[in-house]
Amino acid sequence: MSNTPMAASPLTRAVLEIDEYASGLGWDQPARLFALVDTARLRAQEPSLAAQLGLGEAEETSTGLTPIEQDEIPTDKALDEFLATIAWPDAVVGCALTVERLMLPPSAEAQVPQGLSDAKLTKWVAEHPQRQEVRMTVAVLRDGARESAVRLREKDSPTEVLTGSDLVPGLAEALTATFED
Repeated sequence: MSNTPMAASPLTRAVLEIDEYASGLGWDQPARLFALVDTARLRAQEPSLAAQLGLGEAEETSTGLTPIEQDEIPTDKALDEFLATIAWPDAVVGCALTVERLMLPPSAEAQVPQGLSDAKLTKWVAEHPQRQEVRMTVAVLRDGARESAVRLREKDSPTEVLTGSDLVPGLAEALTATFED
């Protein structure tokens, strides 16, 4: 994932690395969950795994985070219900999730019919002419730090990825809850 630009923080770099990975897989993909581990600690404690992941002794990875993709997320359970079942071992310093969704611009909120079931609302959004397909990558650390990357399908370019800590607050909160006792 050598095209990931240098970002201010290891968490931002990890989010952009995961976004680039997901982008390489194309659109219409299932949600993907990642454990985030301290790269230096991984190299020291699991050198064979670090070598398998291509983590040499390069200085740029000495203070970084390494995303490790987890098993597939079950499709027969709602995402929030699945996240509520996760418990991470101490070696995991954070986690990240990438998921695709349809979104509407704020200008369309007034048009949303009231009283729709979740299924009917989903169908209504899917048929709305202003809908946008987006891929959201959200990462959190045990210490509460968070970062997000959002990529629009119509502007599918690394230079068009939006980043920020509060772009997807609900998902960040759900991921943070996976570290609570």
